Amino acid sequence: MGIWFHYHPLSRSTKSLIVARSRIYSAAHAFCSNLNHRIAHKDKNLVRVESDSIDVFKLHELLQLCAKRRSLLVGKSCHGLAIHFGLVTDTVTCNILINLYTKCVQNDCARRVFDAMSFRSIVSWNTMIAGYTHSKEDVEALKLFSRMHQEGTQMTEFTLSSTLCACAAKYAIIECKQLHTIAIKLALDSNSFVGTAILDVYAKCNMIKDACWVFEKMPEKTSVTWSSLFAGYVQNGLHEEALCLFRSAQREGIQLTEYTVSSILSTCASLALIIEGTQVHAVIVKHGFHRNLFVATSLVDVYARCGQIAKSYEVFADMEQKNVVLWNAMIASFSRHAHSWEAMILFEKMQQEGISPNEVTYLSVLSACSHTGLIEEGRHYFHLLMSDWIVEPNVLHYSCMVDVLGRSGKTDEAWELLNKMPFEPTVSMWGSLLGSCRIHKNIRLARIAAEKLFHLERENGGNHVLLSNVYAACGNWESVVMARKNLKDSGAKKEMGRSWIEAKGKVHVFVVGEREHPGITDVYDKLEEIYHEIRKISHKADTECDLHDVHADEKEELLKHHSEKLAFAFGLIILPPNIPITIYKNLRICGDCHSFMKIVSCITVRQVIVRDINRFHHFKDGSCSCGDFW
Repeated sequence: MGIWFHYHPLSRSTKSLIVARSRIYSAAHAFCSNLNHRIAHKDKNLVRVESDSIDVFKLHELLQLCAKRRSLLVGKSCHGLAIHFGLVTDTVTCNILINLYTKCVQNDCARRVFDAMSFRSIVSWNTMIAGYTHSKEDVEALKLFSRMHQEGTQMTEFTLSSTLCACAAKYAIIECKQLHTIAIKLALDSNSFVGTAILDVYAKCNMIKDACWVFEKMPEKTSVTWSSLFAGYVQNGLHEEALCLFRSAQREGIQLTEYTVSSILSTCASLALIIEGTQVHAVIVKHGFHRNLFVATSLVDVYARCGQIAKSYEVFADMEQKNVVLWNAMIASFSRHAHSWEAMILFEKMQQEGISPNEVTYLSVLSACSHTGLIEEGRHYFHLLMSDWIVEPNVLHYSCMVDVLGRSGKTDEAWELLNKMPFEPTVSMWGSLLGSCRIHKNIRLARIAAEKLFHLERENGGNHVLLSNVYAACGNWESVVMARKNLKDSGAKKEMGRSWIEAKGKVHVFVVGEREHPGITDVYDKLEEIYHEIRKISHKADTECDLHDVHADEKEELLKHHSEKLAFAFGLIILPPNIPITIYKNLRICGDCHSFMKIVSCITVRQVIVRDINRFHHFKDGSCSCGDFW
């Protein structure tokens, strides 16, 4: 019987590696052949061959090629030749060796060469500091810079920018300020490399005003400078400022980079700005960045967070090359939109494509199971994670599994998992358990979870409210009164529920019983019209969702003007009839509002998308994508 072998063509990266190695070995072979020829004409009795027997320039050329191609083995052989021929006292040779070892991430070897040098030029210091910085050995970089400064060695813009990068990685703000002072003293603060590095440290250390001051003072701003400030705004949650900066960059004709547009897309995702996100997408296509994996991943996230899951998948499917980050972004997007089966299908498909899941992949697929009550599937993926030899389960995976069990009514099993896991339970876990106890009316575990949360989050009044809601759901009104008294006595703050909707380039925010919005009278009139139509089909409010100890009629009136209902009525007034009404909410949508959205999607023949704190709900033709499980 014959054996069939499948031919797999070599990838471009593999071919490049083979060619690079071939060039290095050819160069090394030619060098050694020439060296052997020259040594053959020397006195065989000499213990040490004179240095003129070696072509120093050729050796340097070969070492630089090894550094470029990261060929450590041949590089070490050349180092051996340098020692043999007495070249280790040569400053240029040592500098090239330091560069070789740092490029090959062999900083210990580089440091031994550095320490053995009798004379160091500025190149020696710069190369060694840069080597530490690039390999994330930031403390060593700072120590070496300090020694350099103490010895009085003249520094350059490259010295400062490399050391400042180490400060950014360690959030070393004191050291950054000292370096900033040195830069001013040496008149290097106006240098684009140094200025950008200082700006980056300030931005990463939440000193955005200082970063802006440095930015304004710089006479020359590169695309990297702009990108650093964009990223700084995003990291500090200043999304609107980031958008303004982006518009300024466009007006000034600044050349955009993949990192710039990725930062702006993150802003659009955070604010759920679909119009701006679509405009940035057009800019991306115009500049040819749409094939970049980082940009594509950001686009998938933007469209998903703006409720456009179909558009999100379109971007994903259009990418010929996909890495694990892009797969994770799409799986997480499906999970967020309660498309659990699609998430699980992608989980299997990515492995068929030869990409192994990582910790984020498992987290996303477990979250998908949690959002739709797929308890057996959740157990399956959790056990799969536990048997994975590469991925190490972390506290987030356990938290997600607690949520899977709790939401499905297995609160006691969730409690058992909390007790036997190898981590201390987090705030998220206790919060998930408390929320599940509210749904499934488990007062005993609710009290335990609430007490833990009161200790861990003293300022969060929402935990007191959740416990009060558990008591109210069980009809225990005396305990409700006590829980609300405890909330008042604790001084903790309860976050007010808000809903907002984007229309005509503006964001309109509503709270329950809203009175400040300029069009609120029309909103209430429209809401009355809607309720008039609802009453025709004999629909009654879900008064169990209001947990006040009042009569059913009063409860119905209180539920009537919840913020998401006001936002929906406003959307009906201001948005064209052919587009979905997308509403964003900072808290979990209540059961009555959920029922309301299902009914009005049918009565008004409009698709409604609600993104609450947990996930997206797509309402269409009287049903919701979550299957009434959230």
